[in-house]
Amino acid sequence: MKVMLRNAAGKMSVYVPKKDLEESVVEAEKESLWGGWIKLGNGWILDLPEMAADTRLPITVEARKRSDD
Repeated sequence: MKVMLRNAAGKMSVYVPKKDLEESVVEAEKESLWGGWIKLGNGWILDLPEMAADTRLPITVEARKRSDD
């Protein structure tokens, strides 16, 4: 799914247009975000694509939501 990552006032957030959902990032596997997973405030875990560590935000990327199993 397409998601937009942005950093506003020092807080990382994710916006999912198809769900009209905006949630803060509460945990990340990697400090640079890219190529790892992030956990949102609503409990969703998203896998992010590999990108350069210095990729500028905001950016829209294709992320995969992990199943709730």
